[in-house]
Amino acid sequence: MTEIAEQTAPAFHVVDDPAAAVAELLAAEAKRGGTLVLTGGSAVDRAYELAALHQPDWSQAAVFWGDERCVPPDDELSNYALARRTLLDRLARLPDVHRIRGELDPAEAAVEYEAAVKDVILDLVLLGLGPDGHIASLFHGSPQLHERSRLVTDGPPGLEPFVHRVTLTLPALVAARRIVLLVTGQGKAEAVQRAFRDPISEEAPGSLLRTGPAPIDIYLDAAAAGAR
Repeated sequence: MTEIAEQTAPAFHVVDDPAAAVAELLAAEAKRGGTLVLTGGSAVDRAYELAALHQPDWSQAAVFWGDERCVPPDDELSNYALARRTLLDRLARLPDVHRIRGELDPAEAAVEYEAAVKDVILDLVLLGLGPDGHIASLFHGSPQLHERSRLVTDGPPGLEPFVHRVTLTLPALVAARRIVLLVTGQGKAEAVQRAFRDPISEEAPGSLLRTGPAPIDIYLDAAAAGAR
């Protein structure tokens, strides 16, 4: 196997309430007027709710998404729908919202979203980590994992739910000013080990974040930090 060089060593923040810690980061970035990339997943809803409480005025900020399932914006599988319900609908003043239009043909949605993110500096990219080590919709073995010129691409999922996806690519993610991951639960411990402690490998796509220059902060509870 070809050895992949690491540019950035991740910083681990093991805390009792990682969602609360990430909420403070999001609120501070919104108050500053930054550009944030939101994520989906099971761990972020509370972080979004707390961020809205900390900072109800996001009018100076802009929000994007790291990936989206190709479903309508009101579908229960939509990452946008999750953020709207737990964050956007709770704000007094909204940010500039740039969602991925999952209701479009996937290739069309990817082209449209690439135009939206082109030349945008992403201040804070929030990501989750799948139990298989995937980030955004970049799965082991998927062709979009190997994209190196485009910022956005579409492709099939690597695990359930089996819905086509549109995703930021690795070049877009590692060009951010800061990458933050929120990871909780014992079920993610092995993924944390493979992505951020073991050697970099495409078998754990999250590990490829370490090949770029962006600082990586991982907020996790003791259970997720458990694998050694």
